[in-house]
Parts: sequence; structure tokens; C-alpha cells
Amino acid sequence: MQEIRGESALILGFGREGKSVLSWLHVHYPTLRVGVADKHIAPDLMSGETMEGTTVYNGEGYLSHLSEYDTVIRSPGISPYLPEIVSYLASGGHMTSATNIFFSKVTGTTIGVTGTKGKSTTSSLIAHILESVHDDVRLVGNIGRPMLDALDSATDKTVFVVELSSHQLYDCRYSPHIAVMLGIVSEHLDYYPDLVSYANAKANIVRFQTDRDLVVYNPEHTILRSFTDAAKSKKITYSVKYHPDSFTAIHDGIAEVTIKGARTQVITMSDVPLLGNQENVLAAITVASLMGMSAVAIASAITPFKSLPHRLEFVGEFRGVRFYNDSLATIPQATIHALGALGTKGTTLIAGGYDRHLDFSELGAFLRSHTVSAVILFPDTGKKIWEAIGEVQKGSIKKFDVTTMEEAVRLAYAHTQKGAVCVLSPGSASYNLFRDYEDRGNQFKHWVRVLGDGTV
Repeated sequence: MQEIRGESALILGFGREGKSVLSWLHVHYPTLRVGVADKHIAPDLMSGETMEGTTVYNGEGYLSHLSEYDTVIRSPGISPYLPEIVSYLASGGHMTSATNIFFSKVTGTTIGVTGTKGKSTTSSLIAHILESVHDDVRLVGNIGRPMLDALDSATDKTVFVVELSSHQLYDCRYSPHIAVMLGIVSEHLDYYPDLVSYANAKANIVRFQTDRDLVVYNPEHTILRSFTDAAKSKKITYSVKYHPDSFTAIHDGIAEVTIKGARTQVITMSDVPLLGNQENVLAAITVASLMGMSAVAIASAITPFKSLPHRLEFVGEFRGVRFYNDSLATIPQATIHALGALGTKGTTLIAGGYDRHLDFSELGAFLRSHTVSAVILFPDTGKKIWEAIGEVQKGSIKKFDVTTMEEAVRLAYAHTQKGAVCVLSPGSASYNLFRDYEDRGNQFKHWVRVLGDGTV
């Protein structure tokens, strides 16, 4: 399919991916008339060699020029539900994305990973395992390296591991050779009108697969089944609970794969250096096995793997308290997962943040039955989390409201017993008080270390 049509193209959104698209167009479509449109473009990005001959639209009217271009290339951060985009498409406009361009051009093997949480860890672990036996493995996509940046030097021997967000998949017209679907729960409801729309975007990872392709998933996530059942690809399942039909499962504490009726032990789960990531590990083992790796080679690659920053990241033990940074937990279910992995006895939970209208009732019920000793809460959702806990356990849980990370960590040191755990696992986005989840996590680690050694 021809993704770049006509004689002009407008790049809609000029973040990391938009800049990558501009560079790629300069190389492959040197005569194309190119424009860039973004509400906010930093002055230092509006100059330079790649911007020569490029028309820039910014400010409030940045969306008013779509019809002037034959092709519009939408960046993931630009909502497809904006009225101007809906109108442009209704009038017959051609819109594509870096994801579509990548999949229309790529050779070699593509392994795509999506899901609400665990995409980055799973993608990174798959790439790490495959790198031990393949000469050219490239980890790209939502994890931070734009797909087009890695495309030109690839060959048919290249293995691409692509982390795919719902925003990248929303209007994707292609699917990878191996699709990994992790669990889907409510998120980004400030971007999508409802959970169905969000899940349908994720489903594009399998929608265009053929009978030569594979989809890897955990059938215990019922929301996945309607998409995987409809897929033409071969279904490969994994399960935390042992089931004889699962390709990969945990049996007596050991991850096993079953190939042609024969079970093979891969790794003892207690030897896996990833706290609370059993599903991610099983998905990665499944993909590596499908790629022909032996159990011994897979286990050897997993053992030295380190967890990614801001994902149940162990910060250290200070003043007898073990601190964990789980800033990427931007939904309530991720906070439940973190607390379940750590155990909640005596735990101090730092939570709350930007309100994206998520439901905190499940988290409240979990906290009622798995009592933490203290909750330190940021606005705006801190109030909702406290309300969701209800009256039953409030008397046994200390509660503090804060607006800065320094204040939160000071309170954590003051109210967490030695031998216990403090975890930053917000269950909410970061944008009201922090630049992003990385800024939030880095501030947490900074103050844990500074206050922990008594310098402040």
C-alpha cells in the first residue's frame, strides 16, 4: 500500500516521532512539499537543516491546514477524534502514520508487543533474549526509538521488536509477524471515548495477520479473546496457572514450554530478576521458543536481565526501609499488581496524580483487604483513592495529602517502620504536578537518596 500519496505531506505533531518522519521524508521523498503542524513547537526545533523548505504551523490554528496537503502523517499524541481530523477524513483526506510507513516498508521479522501495562518490559526482555543468538535485533517503537530511524539499514535478516501503543495502533493497516497481546484494562479514557474504542485500537495488532502469522496471549484475559478468536493467525497461549493446553506455563515454580506434546523446563521463576513480572517473562519465553531458541539459551539470557527504570525499580534500602519506584503505574490495576508483588504488610503507598477519570473502586477494595500502614496522596486522584478505600479500614491507615515529592518522601521516612517497604505506585498519570512519569520517578529516587543519607 502506498502510504505517501501525492506531492505534499503534512506531519501532524512534532515530537520525537514527528522529527523522525521529517528526516525520513527528506531522504526518501526529496521533492515532496512538506509541512509540520503542532500547537506547541519549541523555537529551537523550527530551524536547522531538516527544517529548510518546511512550512511550520503552530499555535491555536495549527489544524486549519490539513486540506492543503495530499497526505497527513499523524503522530500518536494527536487525537484522531479531534473535529478537524474527523472532518478531513470524512472529506476523503488521506491520513497515515509512522507506524504504517514502517510496516509498509519493513523486511525481516517483526515482533509487535501491546497491552495496557508491561509492554516495555516484555519488549525489552524479548529483544535481550533474541540478541544472544541473532546478529541484528532492533528494539523500536513506543519504547523510545522511532521505527523509521532503524529502518533504512535493515535487511531481511533483521529482527524488529516493536513496542506498540494504542495510539500507534489506532489507524494501523498492518500487523506484525508475531503479535504479543498483554492484558487490556481501562486507560487513556481522556483520549478514547470508551474502553471499547481503546481495546479496538489495540486489536489492530492482530487484525491484519494472515495464517502464516502468530499471536501470543494469555487466554485468562477474557477481553483479548474476541480479538484473538477473530484473527487468522495461529494462536499460541501462555498462562501463569499451569494448563496442559498452554504453550508456556508455570508448573511447580518452573516455567515450562510444551512443544509437540513434550514439556521442557526453561527456568525456575525464583531465578528471574524481575519482581512481579511473571506474565511478561512467560510471553518473552514463548516468543523466544517460537523463534527457535533452546530452553538453556533462553534461561541464560533471562538471568542477567535488569528491570527497567520506573517499573517496580528497587531504589535501595535506607534507614531500614526498602524503597521501590513504580512511577509508570499510571492505572489502578498497576498499583494493585505492585502491592501484590511486594506484599502489603507495613507498606507505605505513595499514590495519586492527574485525573483521567479512571475507576478506583478495585484499588479501594484491594487496600481494604490488604491493609497498608500509610497512604501518601497527591492531588487530584488522591481524594478519589481515599474515598474508594471507604470507612472500614480508614482507622487503621494513616493518610497524608501532599503536593511535592520531597514532602511525600519525608513523610514516608517518618511513618514507615524499619523492615517494611515504601512504594511509589501512583495509579494515576503525572501531568498535573510533574513533567511526566520519568520526572516523577526521578524526583522520588532523588529524595529517597538525599533524605536517606541525612544530608537534608
